[in-house]
Amino acid sequence: MSFEALGLHASIVKAATDAGYTTPTPVQEQAIPAGIAGRDLLVSSQTGSGKTAAFMLPALHKLAIAEQAPVAPRGAPGERPRFKAAQPKMLVLTPTRELALQVTSATEKYGTQIRRIRAVSILGGMPYPKQMQLLAKNPEILVATPGRLIDHMESGKIDFSQLEILVLDEADRMLDMGFIDDIEKIIAATPDGRQTMLFSATLDGMVGNMARRITKDPMVIQITSSSSKHENIVQRVHFVDDLSHKNRLLDHLLRDETLDQAVVFTATKRDADTIADRLNIAGFSAAALHGDMHQGARNRTLDGLRRGSVKVLVATDVAARGIDVPTITHVFNYDLPKFPEDYVHRIGRTGRAGRNGLAISLVNHAEGMNVKRIERFTKQLIPVNVIEGFEPKRTASAPRSAARPGSWKPGDNRTGAKPGQRTFSKPGAAPRREGAPSGGGYKGSNPRSADGARRTYGDR
Repeated sequence: MSFEALGLHASIVKAATDAGYTTPTPVQEQAIPAGIAGRDLLVSSQTGSGKTAAFMLPALHKLAIAEQAPVAPRGAPGERPRFKAAQPKMLVLTPTRELALQVTSATEKYGTQIRRIRAVSILGGMPYPKQMQLLAKNPEILVATPGRLIDHMESGKIDFSQLEILVLDEADRMLDMGFIDDIEKIIAATPDGRQTMLFSATLDGMVGNMARRITKDPMVIQITSSSSKHENIVQRVHFVDDLSHKNRLLDHLLRDETLDQAVVFTATKRDADTIADRLNIAGFSAAALHGDMHQGARNRTLDGLRRGSVKVLVATDVAARGIDVPTITHVFNYDLPKFPEDYVHRIGRTGRAGRNGLAISLVNHAEGMNVKRIERFTKQLIPVNVIEGFEPKRTASAPRSAARPGSWKPGDNRTGAKPGQRTFSKPGAAPRREGAPSGGGYKGSNPRSADGARRTYGDR
């Protein structure tokens, strides 16, 4: 099926073709025609499935065929224009600044053939005067994080009375971050007759309850594909004794000649800074990314990652969410995430655009149960590996999955040990905790304190 067959406006089809899009993804095939028809949508789709185009292309189609409003007359020469509240036609809510910027960039790409349709980002870290300038242009599309949007709503800078389309992107993540009250307040300010499209990794629990309240007769789309299991990503566990062992092992793994770029995930912002500094001292081109950084610094880091000048990104979960850099070949879990869903999103930073990737978790012996939770969630066993010269002093006892011998390279999706590695003959889960880990172990941090609460993220 082609994009043209989905019923999209010719200008949008051309923009999609110019951007290198050939055939729609499964979520796009289902969501685009329904979106054009004006249906409310509840979509369960994993990162990397093409969901941004799934909601933005039908929205741009509707804006493209709508009658353009006449240009407002200018005031008398020398008269200072009075600020009028922006009245967007479309609002996209995202959990993080990085994802908001990514959606805005994609929108500009999809709308290159459409005149007079502007998309702007309203997010924390951007100076208020700059945002006032953007809002003064009365953009048709707003892409925003909830906290900063609330600020502008309360100061009378945004009026949603003309809103036609509301999109909640990664709704599950926004709720995990504690944005539920802000989201409810924003939705209450929008017209009842709007079209609502909600995208989430899952549609149950709190997300499902909210979805039922804010939509009318929605079409439910659930995409389950091989990518949701990350079958193109080799996954491994390395048990470590303490912080020193973990750091030495990470340094060794980062020197893998097959590594192009990597993301190292930490539980806290402080660890992200500390590890990035240590890696730079060790000779790696590393940079940290977390919510306490100013937006300018975050943009420079992401630009460096995309240009290739940053080889190792050390990041917290939310800061790295939405990053789409095809040259990321490796993901390292320096700290295991608290929730299995976050593990899936983390390792999804590699293996993008059909490529293969490698995801390695450095696991303290006391974290065996956390690995089992991830395995139950993904319905996949994660092989345990050990590298000669970096063996843990403690051994695992319970049977686990063994990695097959062999080499791994970016073009290989087999599960196996690299040259110089040997696998456990009967690898197993870590024994029960016999005391506090000596360092580098699972922090068990709540997302709201480690990198989740709006007041600590700086994502307003």
